[in-house]
Amino acid sequence: MSDSRQCPAVLIAAPASGQGKTTVTAALARLHRNLGRKVRVFKCGPDFLDPMILERASGAPVYQLDLWMIGAEESRRLLWEAAGEADLILIEGVMGLFDGTPSSADLARHFGVPVLAVIDGTAMAQTFGALALGLARYQPDLPFAGVLANRVGSLRHAQLLEGSLTEGLRWYGGLSRERGIELPSRHLGLVQASELNDLDARLDAAAEALGASCDAALPPPVGFARPELLGMTTPLAGVRIGVAHDEAFAFTYGANLDLLRSLGAQLEFFSPLHDRELPDVDSLYLPGGYPELHHQALAANSPMLEAIRGHHAEGKPLLAECGGMLYLLDALTDVAGVRAPLAGLLPGEATMQKRLAALALQAVELPEGTLRGHTYHHSLTSTELQPIARGLSPNGGRGNEAVFRLGRLTASYVHFYFPSNPDAAAALLRP
Repeated sequence: MSDSRQCPAVLIAAPASGQGKTTVTAALARLHRNLGRKVRVFKCGPDFLDPMILERASGAPVYQLDLWMIGAEESRRLLWEAAGEADLILIEGVMGLFDGTPSSADLARHFGVPVLAVIDGTAMAQTFGALALGLARYQPDLPFAGVLANRVGSLRHAQLLEGSLTEGLRWYGGLSRERGIELPSRHLGLVQASELNDLDARLDAAAEALGASCDAALPPPVGFARPELLGMTTPLAGVRIGVAHDEAFAFTYGANLDLLRSLGAQLEFFSPLHDRELPDVDSLYLPGGYPELHHQALAANSPMLEAIRGHHAEGKPLLAECGGMLYLLDALTDVAGVRAPLAGLLPGEATMQKRLAALALQAVELPEGTLRGHTYHHSLTSTELQPIARGLSPNGGRGNEAVFRLGRLTASYVHFYFPSNPDAAAALLRP
């Protein structure tokens, strides 16, 4: 088997958040998919909402890449596998191109993937070229593909932006600022793909608009080295794990579910919102999501609340992350001040606020082993429970999240990335 696989690839980055990276990445993915190409998209860094949009745009699963949370070798494996089936690999960056440690630029340099810079051209003309040149030359060893303008106002505006480019920087086209193209957002980011009834129409419109301003040629191929393939044991063989999944609980990494299956687990999905009873399972996994948007309906589903209390009373494993943890508290109050009583397995209450409460990568040393992940939430929780561990951010960001444990119940704000320590993940959910 060859040690390297070749596939055209670019990393879509920007000077800052809010420039429209996801809209452009989705438009590129849908444009090439509509041309009959197999497109694989990845998201740099921790994120649940952007991948939902990008999966719809590309028609293929979207996984995370990150040199810290996922690790260089696991990221290499994901890229190498994608290169074996795809005609094009797109990687959406995170924050600004050089922001964070590791940054999107670090990932691009590590794997030799050229950067396509997306710059919001709103209220800008020749300064566009200066910003593009700065991104391209700030780190001389960074592979750079070219520039794409977002939110272009007119054909003349696009011509001004393209004409401002110097030193041979390539123009990849421009995407207009039409309302039917932009993707709506709320406090944690983009609105979930399942909530947008016109998402496919938006994606097709964005693809058509982008196609009208560029030639849709594939970028040069990138070589992805073959990773070291490790053997896998099955410590969860025969274990049935109930995974909450509905409008309130949808923040799951595809890699987490893949890992649980590869460890031997059988996954049974259920809805705390709509189902009246739990499936026949040995363990429960309650991921994050938007319980604050559905807390009254969750509170009204008393049979499900009672079933989850019964699961815990029987001493069965229960892992709850962020929104999943809020669901297990005594009560949750939304930003409008509406309070709803919930499962009551964890003493304490949470209150939503408009301001961001925490955003940081996290490494948590649990009795089962160290797991990596991230935290991102707008709620504040008060509880008398003492944590068994606290997270530590490699960037010193706000967080240091507490992890609570009652019996086999483990809960925190941290969204864990299970492949960072498969043995620890298995131990948390193994009966």
